[in-house]
Amino acid sequence: MAGATNMRGLITTIGYGNGSWEEFIQRLRPHNIEFLIDVRTRPASRTPEFNRDVCATLLEREGIKYIYLGDNLGGMPDDPECYVDGKVDYTRCEARAEFKSGLLRIRNALEGGHRAVLMCSELDPERCHRSKLIGEALGREGVAVTHIDRDGSQVSHDAVIRRLTGGQEPLFGNEFTSVGKHAPPGQESAA
Repeated sequence: MAGATNMRGLITTIGYGNGSWEEFIQRLRPHNIEFLIDVRTRPASRTPEFNRDVCATLLEREGIKYIYLGDNLGGMPDDPECYVDGKVDYTRCEARAEFKSGLLRIRNALEGGHRAVLMCSELDPERCHRSKLIGEALGREGVAVTHIDRDGSQVSHDAVIRRLTGGQEPLFGNEFTSVGKHAPPGQESAA
């Protein structure tokens, strides 16, 4: 990876989508991960293996430690200020003290020489906040980001952003939002 020696570390991301636990582990194993950092706001799934407690237990059997940071780095924060016209505004999310605290924990892990992966439910990295919010923020801090794609291959963060933007260069920097509209927590019934 060109220029990686000047980076402050490398973070990898992965999503599980509708796949099975076995498929997920098959994609994860080749990357020699020590820590899986769950960045889902709500760490629950229709697939029981991906529910927070079960996931932590299954990962432990694989020799991987589970850390939950969805309260800091999740894509649907509790803060209503992060929502504009029903979409999560990632620029506003990034300005939150909680988000900055979560990034600091990731940087500390990397500076300690640990191999970590960020996990969310969305299978395709270009559709997930782990690239549009966390990956972009880490990249600005000099952290290299790579994504484990649906076929298990590693894709650079730049390639994921090109897929997201259709290769178009932004005039004023990337300003991403959530794919769908979401009501801030506590206001779901009003939406």
